[in-house]
Amino acid sequence: MAKIMVVDDETDLEMLIKQKFRQKIREHEYEFLFAENGRIALEKLLENKDVDLVLSDINMPEMDGLTLLSKINEQNSLLRTVIVSAYGDMPNIRAAMNLGAFDFVTKPIDFGDLEVTVEKTLRDVKQMKETLEAVRENNILKMYVDQNVLNFMSSKEFEQSLSSNETIEATVAFIDICGFTAISENEKPDNVVKLLNNYFEIIVEQIIKQKGLVDKFIGDAVMAVFRGEYHLDRAVDACLSIVREIENCPPFSEEISFTPHVSIGINSGEMISGNIGSSSLRRLDYTVIGDTVNTAQRLQSVAKEGQILISEGSYEKIKESFSCRKVGEVVLKNKSHPVVIYEVLN
Repeated sequence: MAKIMVVDDETDLEMLIKQKFRQKIREHEYEFLFAENGRIALEKLLENKDVDLVLSDINMPEMDGLTLLSKINEQNSLLRTVIVSAYGDMPNIRAAMNLGAFDFVTKPIDFGDLEVTVEKTLRDVKQMKETLEAVRENNILKMYVDQNVLNFMSSKEFEQSLSSNETIEATVAFIDICGFTAISENEKPDNVVKLLNNYFEIIVEQIIKQKGLVDKFIGDAVMAVFRGEYHLDRAVDACLSIVREIENCPPFSEEISFTPHVSIGINSGEMISGNIGSSSLRRLDYTVIGDTVNTAQRLQSVAKEGQILISEGSYEKIKESFSCRKVGEVVLKNKSHPVVIYEVLN
């Protein structure tokens, strides 16, 4: 349900709004709040942080609409404001647009136009929320977001919402496309990018099928995280599918004679989930860190073409469900002692 606040000192506007949108109100699509000036509107906005849209007059006692608009932008740049004012207020309307008003409707109000404007604005709000959610979860691909979202991400409210970190049980997989560096050094940049994205699409599809999340793309490698029930099993199933799909991938073109293979490291256990990066640069990456993650990357670094390597601890958890072969002891970077590793057989 969309929540809309109407700010106007004309007392009969509340009745007209309720009459015009009675069906939307009855069907719980819209909920309206009313305030007779900007000061009261700000008080109600503090109590109702889920307001999606503000419809505001300009000329009001105590606090006018332009002042309200500037206050709203300071507190929550995601909140859309539509100015409702007379043609004679055109200089003020222009000032409002410069302050970040999303749109304006003129008085006397054409309620048909108002309805269209409200629907358009709420679609924009929904799109912004979906974009922000994707950014927060770092889902699949890095998103290009509009300036309003970027402004919000630099605000104290957003920083506070990202401050909660947690320790989780999950599985991490590093999937590297073997030998791709040589291709990138010898092919045209456009071909390199198209080829890499083609392989990434295949990898991502299999990760999604097993309800995994793409944490990040690192050069020609993918880092994926699997959480929830049977996260290790789902990660292994995804990686087995990736090996098969990549090796059965048809030639990209007659000009590029590259046979793709992947090497994969998987590790499961406890890790820290949180936002890592620089707040001052406004670059935070929602990711997982810890020894479990580092070990997965080290396992991938020693894996050969078509190999899926796991730790002994992971092997003990999946040995009854998957065919595995003991590789033996290997020395992994930053590990003081050799570790026993296993290969998951396709």
